[in-house]
Amino acid sequence: MTDTKHKRNFCIIAHIDHGKSTLADRFIERARLVTSRGPQQTQILDNMDIERERGITIKSQAVTIPYKAADGEEYELNLVDTPGHVDFTYEVSRAISSCEGALLLIDASQGVEAQTLANMYLAMEHNLEIIPVINKIDLPSADIPSCLHQIDHDLGLDPDAACFVSAKTGEGVDTLYEAIVNLIPPPSGSPSDPLKALIFDSHYDPYRGVIVHCRLFSGTIHPGDQIRFMHSGAEYRVEDTGIFQLQLASKAELSAGDVGYFIAGIKTISDIRVGDTVTRVDNPADEPMAGFKEVKPVVFSSIYPVDSNDYEELQEAIERLKLNDASLVYEKDSSAALGFGFRCGFLGMLHLEVVQERIEREFDLSIVFTSPSVRYIVHLRNGETVEIDNPLEYPDVTRIESAEEPYISADIITPTQYVGPIISLCLEKRGVQTGMNYLDEKRVELIYEMPLSEVLFDFYDRLKSISRGYASFDYSVIGYRPTELVRMDILVNGENVDALSQLVFKGNAQSRGRVVCERLKKELPRQQFKIAIQAAIGGQIISRETVSAFRKDVTAKCYGGDISRKRKLLEKQKEGKKRMKMVGNVEIPQSAFLAVLKTDEDE
Repeated sequence: MTDTKHKRNFCIIAHIDHGKSTLADRFIERARLVTSRGPQQTQILDNMDIERERGITIKSQAVTIPYKAADGEEYELNLVDTPGHVDFTYEVSRAISSCEGALLLIDASQGVEAQTLANMYLAMEHNLEIIPVINKIDLPSADIPSCLHQIDHDLGLDPDAACFVSAKTGEGVDTLYEAIVNLIPPPSGSPSDPLKALIFDSHYDPYRGVIVHCRLFSGTIHPGDQIRFMHSGAEYRVEDTGIFQLQLASKAELSAGDVGYFIAGIKTISDIRVGDTVTRVDNPADEPMAGFKEVKPVVFSSIYPVDSNDYEELQEAIERLKLNDASLVYEKDSSAALGFGFRCGFLGMLHLEVVQERIEREFDLSIVFTSPSVRYIVHLRNGETVEIDNPLEYPDVTRIESAEEPYISADIITPTQYVGPIISLCLEKRGVQTGMNYLDEKRVELIYEMPLSEVLFDFYDRLKSISRGYASFDYSVIGYRPTELVRMDILVNGENVDALSQLVFKGNAQSRGRVVCERLKKELPRQQFKIAIQAAIGGQIISRETVSAFRKDVTAKCYGGDISRKRKLLEKQKEGKKRMKMVGNVEIPQSAFLAVLKTDEDE
């Protein structure tokens, strides 16, 4: 057993694509946790297919690395690799809470970006020791003096403490190891105190039940111990304990300062909550740890199974995902068009896409998502106030006094040459500029307040394409402001399709309705009769498209002769089509629901 002064717990935080996972790979290789004979791959800790395909980290992953320092002392380093995308900030905050130090990675060619600042403040809130690390020093475009200036000027950290590494080639990693051992404090807490372990993650194993990831702040835990979850009060007997070394590595005990896992045959998923404290039944802790802030979802959408018989499987899939993704919030929901499903809350559009892909891949289910919306506050004439995130719950217009929508403060850092187009984009999205700071001669920070609903669909994609990928974006919700809301319904063949209803800003309703109708026109299969696709606000139609009917040439066998015979045949066809329209149903394919959700880039 390593005593606490030879343990170090640290995480790697940075903006997207600054090299966190690559640096983690170098650490793991130095510790020889992967052998040259085993399968070689990059992004060792990114074990989901979707992470590899997109080249992003979604889940923070822990690994314990043995290290022998220059003075001959042996250390146990617990490394947590974290995501960089703004949608997964909650994942980062949980990783940070199990560490005493953080490596703040900065790309030598890009410099300090929006998410670098946001993650640094997150680490400061938890009183972490921050080591600035300049990565990608092997790039021809690396500008190290500029990075050092930004560390001093933008971050307020000591540039002399910065380490220089190339995560790709491994240059400077040994120096960084020494900095971790020397600068990051060892964990406090004594193994002889009552057990206090904070759950920061968990995942489900079909054979062994829930595997709980925890950080021990005091006490010890062995197989055979009787433990209690302080939030739910559930009690279990520990079957196995251990640490993360790419696979789960069993260990006779975990003690104060360790980051590891335990298995206790837990099959009831609801007993486990991320942020809960685990203690022993025979020697309990006085009070639980502070845990984590309640997560506040910002984007809402309903999930329905394509086949209504898959409802039970979908419920189980969402429960297991919730275990592994604490920021997912859900409740039961139903729709006239799609049957029973779940109303889910997400932290952003990327989070929504990731959940959709994980349900389809990991649980092999076909699902339909409804149009995403944010949570609005509606004040009624009778003095009541209601919160609404589902268009179907929107009250009658005559009962509404006023409505409010959530606003965000967007922090955009961009090279100076793209300022004009980015300001135009923000104005188009109803943004109001509240600040503009020149960080140096090349970079500007723009601060805008804008409605969250405008950022949902395609803001991020357009920002990246306007700035050729150089602008970085971070946001935080700042509260609610008055707005003019309307509910836009979509009618197909005169029938209201409730799953396509949306709450939109009155000024954008017509253009949004036109887009939805055009997309549906491309997706709906043609029938023997004309199909009208309409967008309506209340009783007023604001946009319309028509899917033309198949037309059989009934006059083909008439050659020559009287025109009245042809007319008679055409009249007969017309009557038939009219009858068919009255009894005909229009089946809306799944692709049509998805087409409505696509970003506006293909307009």
